[in-house]
Amino acid sequence: MRRESLLVLGICWLLPSSEGVNPGFAGRITKKGLDYACLEGVATLQKDLPAITLPEFSGSYRVKIIGNVQYTFYSLNIRRFELFHSTIEPMPGQGLRVSISNALAEMTGRWKLKKRWLKDDGSFELKVDGISISVGLKLGSDSTGRPTVTTLDCNTHISNVDIDISGKWEWLYNLFESKVESAFKRAMESKICEIVRLSINSKLQSHLQSLPVTANIDHTSSIDYSLVGPPVVTSQCVDLDLKGEFFSTTHRSPAPFPPPPLSFPVDPDHMVQFGISTYFFNTAGDVYYKSGSLTFWIVDEMVPQEVKIRLNTSSFQPFIPQLKKLYPNMAMKLKVSPSSVPSLSISPETISLTPSVDIQAFAILPNSSLAPLYNRSDQPSFCQS
Repeated sequence: MRRESLLVLGICWLLPSSEGVNPGFAGRITKKGLDYACLEGVATLQKDLPAITLPEFSGSYRVKIIGNVQYTFYSLNIRRFELFHSTIEPMPGQGLRVSISNALAEMTGRWKLKKRWLKDDGSFELKVDGISISVGLKLGSDSTGRPTVTTLDCNTHISNVDIDISGKWEWLYNLFESKVESAFKRAMESKICEIVRLSINSKLQSHLQSLPVTANIDHTSSIDYSLVGPPVVTSQCVDLDLKGEFFSTTHRSPAPFPPPPLSFPVDPDHMVQFGISTYFFNTAGDVYYKSGSLTFWIVDEMVPQEVKIRLNTSSFQPFIPQLKKLYPNMAMKLKVSPSSVPSLSISPETISLTPSVDIQAFAILPNSSLAPLYNRSDQPSFCQS
């Protein structure tokens, strides 16, 4: 992607959000965050702009006695670019407005004049000041949950263009210097918006379409972080709502429960805010429960040495007297597995996790097979106020 779109790319990582469909995960960029992103984007743009290759500029002008003279300015290179003032402002219900004002650019390059009997060339220095650019960005999302960005409008104004050329026939150029500067000014104003529109509507949009919207967590699960709708832009912030849903890597199926509403107040003192719904955690619990990944075994080697009760039938004999007769002096192991999907609930006062757990005890027979001893179901509750 060309460097002309760097500032726009720097802004667009902020985007996406939704209305209507509840998210599992939500992010918010406040006005303070937009201001910071603007500073970072402008710093990057200012550093990389000198590497841009600008198109050549050609025209003609009629000089008394001599007639029409054709001129071309080429090999334009940016020597200096200063962005003195820039802003990103939310446009409620639409998107963002990016504005740059009082920018200054200094360039160098080559020029040539051509007449049937006259040719000349040389170098030139170009100073452009009072550059103002205003671009409206419409934020959206497509059917795949990827962000979309298009230009609503683009306006450019240049206050002054000053060209200083050197060459054998520079006196001839000076005859129509002001006309060339005016033509150069009009061409640059048009070219800037042309580059901006191309960068956003074509190149940037193509890049956004290639962004991944899912990621593998492990061999059991993946997570879907696609957008559930277009951005929600208010005067205070840009909200993004993501699906935030875990799903099985082997067989994806809809979650057995809908996401609850998720909302949180705007804190203007922070640049970025995040919100996570119980849907995010409970879809993870559903996937791992159905895959059997939440089942695990406990053997005696896992029990700390200071614990007096060991995982063998001798230690458990006081609780199950029949063990002495049926399985004397044998090692044991425990199988711990959930009997239902773990459920996390959150209220303003508490966070509560209530799993249903089955604990099965087995005696390890001499031939390494397992003999079931007992099965216990429990429903512990973990609550944090």
